[in-house]
Amino acid sequence: MTTTAVPAPRAAEKLPVSPLLALTTAAFMAILTEALPAGVLPEMAADLRVSEAAAGQTLTVYAIATGLSAIPVMAATARWPRRRLLLAAASVFAIANLVTAVSDSYALTMALRTLAGVAAAVVWAELVAYARRLAPPHLQGRAIAMTMTGVPLALSLGIPLGTFLGDLLGWRPTFGLVAAVSAALMVWIRASVPEFPGTRAGRREPILAALRLPGVVPVLFTVAAYVLAHNVLYTYIATFLHANGMDAHREEVLLVFGIASAVSIVLTGALVDRRLRLLTIASAGLFLVAAAVLTALADEPVPLFLAVVLWGLGWGGVPTLLQTAVNDAGGDRGQALLVTTWNSSMAAGGAAGGVMLALMGPGSFPWGVLVLMIPVAAVVIAARTHGFPAERPGIED
Repeated sequence: MTTTAVPAPRAAEKLPVSPLLALTTAAFMAILTEALPAGVLPEMAADLRVSEAAAGQTLTVYAIATGLSAIPVMAATARWPRRRLLLAAASVFAIANLVTAVSDSYALTMALRTLAGVAAAVVWAELVAYARRLAPPHLQGRAIAMTMTGVPLALSLGIPLGTFLGDLLGWRPTFGLVAAVSAALMVWIRASVPEFPGTRAGRREPILAALRLPGVVPVLFTVAAYVLAHNVLYTYIATFLHANGMDAHREEVLLVFGIASAVSIVLTGALVDRRLRLLTIASAGLFLVAAAVLTALADEPVPLFLAVVLWGLGWGGVPTLLQTAVNDAGGDRGQALLVTTWNSSMAAGGAAGGVMLALMGPGSFPWGVLVLMIPVAAVVIAARTHGFPAERPGIED
């Protein structure tokens, strides 16, 4: 059967909303599938007859699989039609969540979670490239921002909703419901997202060769250090708040962070096409100020919430900013490197935070952020020619 490629609507003056929203939902499902066990961990552990620590590894294997598989999976599937690849990833989400919903075997559950992590690598590798091909050049940043809204939506709405449904229906029906939504996503992708061809064999270049392209290394360093800094603090935010006597404000802190992140996403989506460099510098600066406040005043409600607002405003647009920057510098190969770097840094953030907690206590977290973010700000400011240029390629004022 011959696959017909539909040309990208580059001449259009409007964004193709339905296919972009399908991509947004794919991002939402990738995050939701990854993090849903966190909200139902005790019940899941009891049914699988393992400890909660062991059940928590269902998140770890997913993240590790995503990080390790991004480059080899992208290389192996380079010739596949791109919509077919997205459909395969959505089908894996549906199967993995369905098996998780009915499985009594810890080993089988872990195997399917690993496979789902590989599917997530496909989604992250394809989202930005698809958004760019769907949108005209002057709207590509906005298209990327739209697709990436699935990430904060899953974190701020999807996971709490999944936890609520887990309490209401049980964790198994909740995973079954997520499987059904994944199946519905397959239908949506098939009906709405146009097909694009893969890369012909003669045109493929080694993914790691993208490291030699100007700007790729500064962007990947920024990804690694920024994501590591964020996850050191975010993973242990409950511990940090407890140590500062702010336990009573935990839900409010997370809500304020989510709202500030959503505002950041909206602003980034509106401005990223023409203000990528300025927004990235501002993002690093906001997180630096937030960390500085938290080093001394985290035990006072007003400074604490001010710092959380600044942190959220800095962090919310980061996925869009860095995805856009790495694609400008390295194209699809740069995106594969970003997926590996991002997920490896997420996993490292949890590990590094654990070491810091054991050796220096929770008060070390904002100091760790400062140590990581000062070089980030320096690299972004220095990379004015390649990586974070004042004028993006193909964008004219």
